[in-house]
Amino acid sequence: DRSTVSLVKRCCNKKSKDDIIVSCGMTNSQLWWKGVRSSKFRHVYGRPAKREGCYENIKITKNAHDSHFCAVNPKFVAVVTEVAGGGTFLVLPINNTGRLDFNASRVTGHRGPVLDIKWNPFNDNIIASCSDDCTIKLWYIPDGGLATHLSEWLIDLHGHKRRVGYIEWHPTAENILVSAGFDHLMIVWDVGCGEAVNVIDCHPDVIYSMSFNRDGSLIATTCKDKKLRIIEPRRGIVLSLNSLVDSIKFLFSASHHLKTGRSHENSDRQYAVWNQNDLSAPLCTDTIDCSSGVLFPYYDHDSRIVFLAGKGDGNIRYYEVVDQSPWLHYLNQFLSGSPQRGLGFIPKRGCDTTQCEIFRFYKLHATKGMCEPISMIVPRKSDTFQEDLYPDTAAPTPALSARDWINGRNCNPVLMSMNTGVAVRTHKPQSPPIVTPVTNLSAANNNNSKKFAFLSQETIQIIPLSEKSQKTSSNQSTKFQQIQQIFGQPNIMTDEYKRGERGEQPGDSPKTEFQLQRAYSRQCEELKLLRKQLANRERRIKELEEQVQMLQRKSHK
Repeated sequence: DRSTVSLVKRCCNKKSKDDIIVSCGMTNSQLWWKGVRSSKFRHVYGRPAKREGCYENIKITKNAHDSHFCAVNPKFVAVVTEVAGGGTFLVLPINNTGRLDFNASRVTGHRGPVLDIKWNPFNDNIIASCSDDCTIKLWYIPDGGLATHLSEWLIDLHGHKRRVGYIEWHPTAENILVSAGFDHLMIVWDVGCGEAVNVIDCHPDVIYSMSFNRDGSLIATTCKDKKLRIIEPRRGIVLSLNSLVDSIKFLFSASHHLKTGRSHENSDRQYAVWNQNDLSAPLCTDTIDCSSGVLFPYYDHDSRIVFLAGKGDGNIRYYEVVDQSPWLHYLNQFLSGSPQRGLGFIPKRGCDTTQCEIFRFYKLHATKGMCEPISMIVPRKSDTFQEDLYPDTAAPTPALSARDWINGRNCNPVLMSMNTGVAVRTHKPQSPPIVTPVTNLSAANNNNSKKFAFLSQETIQIIPLSEKSQKTSSNQSTKFQQIQQIFGQPNIMTDEYKRGERGEQPGDSPKTEFQLQRAYSRQCEELKLLRKQLANRERRIKELEEQVQMLQRKSHK
């Protein structure tokens, strides 16, 4: 009635929207209504790219491994592809959209299927990949993209006994990479010198996921034993341990972390928010649906929005994170009729600020060979820079060196303004010495010096050329490379003649020397890893003995 309406208006004038609770009297009952929560992200919507803005004719991998299979930065889009033997992935310039050429150049150095790929956060031309062949490799991609198949890696890391499932770059330290294998080990690598910093052996079963916190001082993992572990990666010590329902994927978000999993009672998909300082019970838990796909969480630190997307699903749900109960507020979902095999996302510095874009996914379609960009947009009428939507974000510059982080320093990411247009500089660290087993050492050193020549400078992202000029330049470079390979072969007869003068068999001796060098280097790496593993166990035993002695002293007192 009119009296109730006037009461509501008076309450609205006196209180804010978050505090309004209006009660309307009725016979033997009460109805409660709470005001709408104010948020600038309530109307975020997803806008898929048009057909000409997608990447078509891609043979996306059909591997059942729980990974994204797609990695994006402001320069390139990388997609793991299906191949008969070995493992390959495709790297395309981000503006090279449209239908892909059938014989497009790929990265073809792995001997087994590629399981995960991640771009270096501080160098847009370096990508890391892990594979079923138990190795992690680093690759350099030139600014114009690949002209021929790339089979020469920068660094080859050996240390896992079984396939390597996941890799993660450190968010603030330079050249620090963490790998998780199906041998239940996590290895912290310093890729600058190609050595293992620490071997973490605290998981009794397969590792499902891992995630760094904001400053990289902690890393949290989920395992098949249904336990959540928060680990100090430099010492390999488990700081917190707690049993979960059935957690599969999770991520850090500020002082909390969110995990997605499945309940035992009815196999429903759920999410839960935990406090990293108290793992006794979750802050909140909610059921999402009863689908069978694995849910992957994505978090935007700037807008504090969590996106949940599952394999085989066609929708993307998103929530806003707050610092009080209920901790997560449901915003909306992006609906699509095409299921997704994987989702990559671009760093915040690659978003289009003129369109009020706060996040951008790259969706790998499960039923057709297409990669489709999906922009998450806040509707605004003005096309000027929106300061409230774009606070300072993480810059492509490391806050720490690898040595400083190993010695115990922690630091938050270096921030940059989003109101910088295309003049975003990509940090290029100086090249460290790399030791790899090769056949011709002098030629290898020469090749490495050429590869790392760009690392002593800073490059500026240049506005790309048109699609027609890109295709013309790529075709010309491809033809030139083919002619150079045909007419630029070394003098094989001269080499064989020299080997005959030395009394060596033509063709057998170099192969034997290469195999011996490779076997010797692998044995040296295995010995180093075993020594570090033994040292970590002895240190852990001493710590446990000291704790037992302290408890005994307290009990006697």
